[in-house]
Amino acid sequence: MKALVYHGPGRKSFEEKPKPVITAPTDAIVKILKTTICGTDLHILKGDVPEVTDGRILGHEGVGVIEETGSSVSNFKKGDHVLISCITPCGKCEYCRMGMYSHCENGGWILGHLIDGTQAEYVRIPYADTSLYHIPAGANEEALVMLSDILPTGYECGVLNGRVQPGSKVAIVGSGPIGLAALLTAQFYSPSAIIMIDLDDNRLAVSKNFGATHTINSSKENTIERIMAITDNHGVDTAIEAVGVPATFELCTSIIGPGGCVANVGVHGKPAALHLESLWAKNITITTRLVDTVTTPLLLKTVVAEKLDPLKLITHRFRLADIMQAYETFGQAEKEKSLKVILSND
Repeated sequence: MKALVYHGPGRKSFEEKPKPVITAPTDAIVKILKTTICGTDLHILKGDVPEVTDGRILGHEGVGVIEETGSSVSNFKKGDHVLISCITPCGKCEYCRMGMYSHCENGGWILGHLIDGTQAEYVRIPYADTSLYHIPAGANEEALVMLSDILPTGYECGVLNGRVQPGSKVAIVGSGPIGLAALLTAQFYSPSAIIMIDLDDNRLAVSKNFGATHTINSSKENTIERIMAITDNHGVDTAIEAVGVPATFELCTSIIGPGGCVANVGVHGKPAALHLESLWAKNITITTRLVDTVTTPLLLKTVVAEKLDPLKLITHRFRLADIMQAYETFGQAEKEKSLKVILSND
C-alpha cells in the first residue's frame, strides 16, 4: 500500500509500505476513505515530537470502512463505516477508568506517533471497540473527519478546560483549524465576546464569519491594549492558546484577567516563560491537556443534528496520491488560504 512516511525532521515521502495485519485480537484493519493533515503533523516534521521515529506513517485522523477484525472485536464487523479517533483507549486501565483516555497505559495518542497512522491506504486500529465510532447512515463523511481530532481538541482542551461560561469574554490566540474549532464550540456557552488573534488577515476574516465578535491582527496593532479596551481593562475570562510557540502562550498570560483561566491547546516544542512576578496574585488557572476524545459522542450528535457544521473548516481537497502537494498547501496556510485539507483514498 502507499503511505506518507516520516524520515526525520524535514523529511517525508509517499512510498510503498506493507499493508497492516491483525496483531492482537482487539485490532481492526480499516481501509481509509478520507483522512487529513494536522498541525501536529507539521510539529512532528519540525522535530518537535522526538518520540516519532524514522519510518513512521503519519496521521491520526480519518474515516474508513472495516476490512478485517480480530477475534475479540464485538462492536464492529467487515463493511462497517467508521470514524477513527485520534486517541486509542484500551478502556480498562486506571487512566481510562478516569476518562483520561489520552494517558491510557496501553494506548493514548499512538496513531502516527508511536505506531503507524492514517495517512495511508490502510491502518491498523488497536482496541477497535473503544477507538472507533459507527458513522450514521447519510452522514457526511468529510465533515466527520473533523471529529477525529480538531473538534474534540478545541472543545475539551480549549473550551472545557478554559471554563467558558455564558456572558464571559474569551480570547483565542491562533485562528488555525484548532483555534476555529474552539471558536465554533465555545458558542455552545454563549460568551459575550470571542476575540480571535492571529497574524493572517484571511484567517481572521474566516473567524469573523464563524462567529467571532472581534478580531485582532497582532502584527498590526497592540494586542494587549486592544484587549484591555474591549474588556474595560479587566482582561479576558478565558485565554485559549492554539498555536504552540512561546510568544503566544506568554501573550495569553498577559491578557488574562483576575480569576481567569489560560487553557493551553498548542503543541509546544520549546520552553515558554511563566511570569509569576505578575501572575502570582491574580487568582488565575493555567491548564494543559491532550485531547481525551470523551466528548466525541456528544459532538457527533451535534453534527448529525446539523447544530455544528465542520464542513466550514475544509478548504482544499486532494487524492491521497497527491498528499505531498497537500502538505505544501497546508504548510503554506497564509499563501494558500488553507484551513483543513481532505485526502480521499479513491
